Amino acid sequence: MAPIDILRRAGAEVTVASISPALQVTLSRGVQAIADKSLSEVKDQVFDAIVIPGGQPGANHMRDCPTLIAMLKKQQQEDRWLAAICASPVVVLQTHGLLSGPATCHPSVASDLRDKSQLADRVVIVGKCLTSRAPGTAVEFSLKIVEVLFGRKQAQDIAQQILA
Repeated sequence: MAPIDILRRAGAEVTVASISPALQVTLSRGVQAIADKSLSEVKDQVFDAIVIPGGQPGANHMRDCPTLIAMLKKQQQEDRWLAAICASPVVVLQTHGLLSGPATCHPSVASDLRDKSQLADRVVIVGKCLTSRAPGTAVEFSLKIVEVLFGRKQAQDIAQQILA
């Protein structure tokens, strides 16, 4: 939820999309959320960034979603931002060949990460791919997304507003 809040504070137009037809989704700890649209409704839209949440079993469901994977591959081919947190850098991005260098991820999947050279970092950027570790790094991850999309000043202003 942190990326949604922080990106909206930055003035980003954020679309929360569900990979299932149902808009109400249950997140990893039983938190209920309501998406804006289903992924099928936005599959042909162009996004400056696609942000993939973490948590299980959601990361596995996203890994197995052909529509999402096609969108992620197109996003990368067109040199636009990908961002993933928690298990998703490994489970979603790496599984589908979308990591081109070091990344970071949740410790529970770290043994599967191919390039562990920056594993201990809270946020890693390689090219136009941003990865982060876990819920405890979500605000930092979100502010870094704001920085790459809107500039350092905007990220610093939001960090000050939210006391980060």
